[in-house]
Amino acid sequence: MHPDPEHPDALRHEIAALVARYQDAAFPRASFEPGVTPVPVSGKVFDASEMQHLVDASLDFWLTTGRFADEFETRFAPIMGAGRALLCNSGSSANLLALSALTSPQLGERALRPGDEVITCASGFPTTVNPIYQLGLVPVFVDVDPGTLDADLDLLAQAVGPRTRAVMMAHTLGNPFDLDVVTDLCKRHGMWLIEDTCDAVGAMWRGRPAGSFGALGTVSFYPAHHVTMGEGGCVLVNEPKLERIVESFRDWGRDCWCAPGMENTCGRRFGWHLGELPFGYDHKYVYSHLGYNLKLTDMQAAVGVAQLAKLDGFVAARRRSWARLHDGLCDVQELALTHATPGSDPSWFGFAMSVRPDAGFDRYDLVTYLESRRIATRLVFGGNLLRQPAYLGRPHRAVGTMVNADAVAERSFWIGCYPGLTDEMLDYVIETIRSFVRAPVHAPRRDARAS
Repeated sequence: MHPDPEHPDALRHEIAALVARYQDAAFPRASFEPGVTPVPVSGKVFDASEMQHLVDASLDFWLTTGRFADEFETRFAPIMGAGRALLCNSGSSANLLALSALTSPQLGERALRPGDEVITCASGFPTTVNPIYQLGLVPVFVDVDPGTLDADLDLLAQAVGPRTRAVMMAHTLGNPFDLDVVTDLCKRHGMWLIEDTCDAVGAMWRGRPAGSFGALGTVSFYPAHHVTMGEGGCVLVNEPKLERIVESFRDWGRDCWCAPGMENTCGRRFGWHLGELPFGYDHKYVYSHLGYNLKLTDMQAAVGVAQLAKLDGFVAARRRSWARLHDGLCDVQELALTHATPGSDPSWFGFAMSVRPDAGFDRYDLVTYLESRRIATRLVFGGNLLRQPAYLGRPHRAVGTMVNADAVAERSFWIGCYPGLTDEMLDYVIETIRSFVRAPVHAPRRDARAS
């Protein structure tokens, strides 16, 4: 600490100490009261370190991406087995950036063009699919495997047609899809692979991180996810040429690669002759792509830097919680539990189950019962996306009958296994489900609920 108490460094030290005291006072650890205390499906887990990093970044008053973003990208890329990690403002933006990069004219014959097809899973989160439509491409929906909630890979080869150029799928709820099968298919047909790893940070496939197998991977840092920045996302890049392209799309579409606040990194800022612009046109204002501004703030990145120190513990806690729930519910015959894809070590985002057709109750009954006892539930994202209002009437191909996607939409849901849940909470969840199954309570329903 600086000897002058009014020096900025000394004041920062004092502020950091006060922030730690504030965090202790404002966010005390609460006791759990079954049926009264909520059991969320997800949430941010943090301590004084995150708050101190956040305040430290705010004191810089460098409001765009900066030193904390650089530190996070440098540390996160090797964790994910990626050549480079490029931060952006959300996981949804990461998906848009990753697929946009594959449309770049700089890729020549490898570039995706309007009308080209992208294979994806019919059960998933909308923003895995939305960039396909936004870029004028055509999704090829594959039915889901109800055991893993990933795409049914027996159908994957059937999805490949003359214009199929890429695969873009998520590792659902942190459970990796079979990367041996998918990468082999992509290699044989010359297709790109984008791994949506937004729910699966820390998941492994045969000892290697999920997100490192495709040309591109994506991550989300929303509060529900494994690492939080509040909002935020990341594109994992495994092909050097794609790094510059992703960065361009993220940074307004510009050709220049100078960091914010920098200039003339290339040493020839006024020495380029690009497009039909006059020679020497300022490189900072040359645009090679139809891009966006999708950067995040350094304050968000600062929170992420603090979270990285906890990542291994977060992943281990998710696996322990998932195993505890599985051990407590695996003998409940009325429920079909999701299982890990053989060859994988998932980093579970949630604990999923499906109510069997002959259970004597349905998902509505069980979910309503759990919610009434302060146990939060979520459905498996879009269920069958082909039945969602946003996708009706849009061009696509479908592979498989979608009977499994329909079953997921009708009977599947998930509960939390994130690090904020205690063993006491998990045991309460297990006992609540078991007690319901022993004597199902059928919730009253309004006749108009389907209207």
